[in-house]
Amino acid sequence: MRNIKIVVERHPDGFVAYPLGVQGTVVGEGDTYDEALADVMSALKFHAETFGADALDGQAPVLEAFLTEAAVEI
Repeated sequence: MRNIKIVVERHPDGFVAYPLGVQGTVVGEGDTYDEALADVMSALKFHAETFGADALDGQAPVLEAFLTEAAVEI
C-alpha cells in the first residue's frame, strides 16, 4: 500500500486524473471525478503489476503540489 498524490482535472468533456512522481505515464479518465479517480487507480495497479512496484517510485517524493494560474504574454 502506498500513498500517491493524484491530480484530477475537470474538462468540458469529462475528468482526467494522473499521479505525481510516478515513473512512466499513467492516466485515467471518466465522466465524473470518481470515475477518473477509479480509472487512474486501476491504471496504477496495472502499471505496478507490469513494471514492478518500484515503477511507482519517482526520482524524489512529492511532498506537496500547488496549483496556480499565471498570465503569459504571447
